[in-house]
Amino acid sequence: MTRQIIFDPMLPLWLIAALAGVALAVCVLAAVRGLPGWWLRALAVGTVALALLDPSLQTEDREPLSDILLIAVDESASQGLSDRRDQTEAALADLLEEAAGDGLDTRVTRVADGDGDEGTLMMGALGELLAEVPRDRVAGAVIISDGQVHDAAQLPELPAPLHLLRTGRDGDWDRRLIVSNAPSFAILDEEFTITLRIEDQGDVPADAGTEADIVLAIDGGQPRAYRMPVGEDIQLPVILPHGGLNVIEFSVPEAEGELTDRNNAAVIQINGVRDRLRVLLVSGEPHPGQRTWRNLLKADSAVDLVHFTILRPPGKQDGVPVTELSLIAFPTRELFSEKIDEFDLIIFDRYQRRGILPSVYLDNVRSYVEQGGALLVAAGPDFASADSIFRSPLAPILPAAPTAIVLNEGFLPTVSETGQKHPVTEGLPTGFGLDGAPWGRWFRQVQVEALPDAETVMTGVNDEPLLILDRVKAGRVALLGSDHVWLWDRGFEGGGPQAELLRRLAHWLMQEPELEEEALTAAALGQEITVTRRTLGDAPGAVTVTAPDGTESQLELTMQAPGRFVGRIIGAEQGLYRMTEGERTAVIGLGPAAPREFVETIATDTILAPAIDARQGGAIALQDGSPNLRSVREGRRAAGRGWIGWTPRNAYLTADVRILSLVPAWLFLLLAAGLATWAWLREGRS
Repeated sequence: MTRQIIFDPMLPLWLIAALAGVALAVCVLAAVRGLPGWWLRALAVGTVALALLDPSLQTEDREPLSDILLIAVDESASQGLSDRRDQTEAALADLLEEAAGDGLDTRVTRVADGDGDEGTLMMGALGELLAEVPRDRVAGAVIISDGQVHDAAQLPELPAPLHLLRTGRDGDWDRRLIVSNAPSFAILDEEFTITLRIEDQGDVPADAGTEADIVLAIDGGQPRAYRMPVGEDIQLPVILPHGGLNVIEFSVPEAEGELTDRNNAAVIQINGVRDRLRVLLVSGEPHPGQRTWRNLLKADSAVDLVHFTILRPPGKQDGVPVTELSLIAFPTRELFSEKIDEFDLIIFDRYQRRGILPSVYLDNVRSYVEQGGALLVAAGPDFASADSIFRSPLAPILPAAPTAIVLNEGFLPTVSETGQKHPVTEGLPTGFGLDGAPWGRWFRQVQVEALPDAETVMTGVNDEPLLILDRVKAGRVALLGSDHVWLWDRGFEGGGPQAELLRRLAHWLMQEPELEEEALTAAALGQEITVTRRTLGDAPGAVTVTAPDGTESQLELTMQAPGRFVGRIIGAEQGLYRMTEGERTAVIGLGPAAPREFVETIATDTILAPAIDARQGGAIALQDGSPNLRSVREGRRAAGRGWIGWTPRNAYLTADVRILSLVPAWLFLLLAAGLATWAWLREGRS
């Protein structure tokens, strides 16, 4: 219970002061003139002024409120190193016990890793905790952490001391791998460099060494080791093995005694792109579809097209002197002997044997394909003739044999059952044709017999093979059994997806990874990993997912489309995930090359020092034991050897308020009248 005198003026204070001033002046004048009752008049004026101020006695019944101690506990990934979690829990238990002994109320928040790669957002969590309690009851704030806080500059306006109870030990040291410079894409078959650095931090032992091995692996393949000095930037040369996404993992063997090996590895993802696509197109004779091929290939500025059309076969007898011909001689030796390996794709468009290309050059084409090249044969009536290129050294690599029959009738190209699963023809856009047909008709097809191992992805007349694909050792071959694909380009009967089909076909031939028919791939969006298994066979089994910490889990796949099976998993931590299904493997990097929580792992006071000093707090190393808790007057230093302080706030809750006038109004009136009368009588006698 507390009591205090309060005033509730009946008139504005300035008016009471003005009236009292006038009355006081009159009393002073009376005193100057020697009137004996002047002092009685002054007392009467004071009594009236006091009455106008209305003095009262206020009595409050107060209930004291406990002071609040805010505690923020760091549970980020770096706190899992060494025995930091044990130190944290022991310190928290001791702190709660000390706070209870001092009558403090506690509010505890546990801070995990921020979303994405934001790190430890301790100040944000402390600000949220502060917003949930009355500020006038906050007596202090304590952070239990290794000091690696990533939002230290965003300290909230704390009305009390701030302290750090630091985990970790003085002898801690760590070795980490830093990828300081890596491109997002690179040209295939061209060397580029990645800047790496091995860095030691903390109390590094003398036997840690000044060199270490760096192991490089691309897409989980055969690792390669390089010897590198510690503490220096090194330019490491790399050549990407394939187009599309390449996942490159660098790792450094764990050194004895270091805190963790989680920052001994870095994962980067680089897209492999072709600088230029060199395509050799050989047209056996002029025909309406020739411009279709040329327009398609020239539309892409990244394609270097070498196109030859045989306008005048050597055996043609028309009587024109050779000296008057303006045609360019076919550079057979240069193209098919010296520079054949420079082409990414060779296309024979309605080509037939006319003695222009000797058998030895066609044999070079066969060897080119077997060593990893790509060959596309767009067949017309020439393929069914006696001069067909099937009757040449190319026969062993062609996916189908002609029957010498040409089917001249209208038909709708149809995607086969296998083609519905194959990436070349899967999901080709429809809606081009007229009268409800998906595509427009073609009118000529060469009848062929596909080889048993070849894949027929499109059919034509009477389900005869139309587009056949095959793998020949390291290379690939495709046979299109019609020369009427140009009808789609011209929009006949609505046309069809000619450009998309031929684009996919060319990319499959050139072994682009996204068009592999038997593949296991993974893609990441945020923390979600999507695993896709493509196959032309039966449904695959479960995928084994290996997390960065080595734990394994099974992921069941569901069919999304014919030949495409998909599964999704949420990655609980950042790093390299490995997927395995049978003999197929895939890797994907989740998060940045170096997770922020493991960039700096040595416990420190430095980051939070400015915030702690600004709040008169202190930093205590928990390796020396938990500190005691003391109350400290506001404005004084709130930390010392083995102790931290809190500031009493003396907050209370008012339960009841009673107000009683000190003197009744009638008594004021009686006193003022009595004093005025006494002054009048005294002056009258005089």
